[in-house]
Amino acid sequence: MGNYFPIVSASSTVERRRSRRRPGGTSVTSTELHLPGGTWPLGDLSVMRFGYGAMQLAGPGVLGPPADRDGALEVLRSAVASGITHIDTAEAYGPRVVNELIREALHPYPDDLVIATKVGGRRDAQGGWPSARRPDEIRQQVEDNLQTLGVDTLDLVHLRLGDAAGPVPERIGEAFETLVDLQQQGVVRHLGVSNATAEQVAEAQSIAPIVSVQNMYNLAVRHDDPLVDRLAAEGVAYIPFFPLGGFSPLQSDALSAVARRLGSTPMSVALAWLLHRSPNILLIPGTSSVAHLHQNIAGAALELSRDDLAELDTIAGPLR
Repeated sequence: MGNYFPIVSASSTVERRRSRRRPGGTSVTSTELHLPGGTWPLGDLSVMRFGYGAMQLAGPGVLGPPADRDGALEVLRSAVASGITHIDTAEAYGPRVVNELIREALHPYPDDLVIATKVGGRRDAQGGWPSARRPDEIRQQVEDNLQTLGVDTLDLVHLRLGDAAGPVPERIGEAFETLVDLQQQGVVRHLGVSNATAEQVAEAQSIAPIVSVQNMYNLAVRHDDPLVDRLAAEGVAYIPFFPLGGFSPLQSDALSAVARRLGSTPMSVALAWLLHRSPNILLIPGTSSVAHLHQNIAGAALELSRDDLAELDTIAGPLR
């Protein structure tokens, strides 16, 4: 069984009050509810480990506007009102749609809100996700993110690597160096990589410091176990996506059995396991529903015993 860490309890989380002004001049003050997991640093920034992934706010296939625009805006406002300080997005979501929703819902942004975006890919007419990592493409995508989010500096930019099928072993120097140049110009604050191999992470770190790695990782897909541990020791965040992706039917059944025994849901167990797995793991579960957002927050706070964790460890099998 691997090393696991307790989830920070609600009673140990400091309750804060924060004032912010919605577009149109309406001032709102919220009392944050207690989020599971505590905090983790992203360079000189600090975020709650429970964040929000905004991809699902776009239309079907992550293309076009949402069917319920007002509902999408309310999800974003509820996320921030719940205490979430880390939102993940990309200019390619929509395209532009999700960034524009974030700006409409939350701009001017709370001082402690970190918006992380991605560059390195675009959308085509068929809804595909072709790569776009030439220097001119990287620069244009950064400019597009600045415009649609309405900021002068992007908090965190991940260089999206590989393709829709997963990481691809390839050199990343030219693309990442372009981001480093933009960071030196002051339009990007912090850098990360996404959909990356361990070797690509090391290559990026040989060029400039990174604060985060964003890869597919969950109970069933654990090839990044050594990378998670290495990054934790270095103080670098690991941001998993698709918490229920890549499960075989047998693995799904095993997770469902544990969830039933705990009186919970597979998603809750999957999220709680990630928070237990390592203190540098930051969650970004997505949803287009306020009710589901609150369910995810409550579910991720599920306490797992050592026996629970040992049983969940068997889901990945010996080839993890």
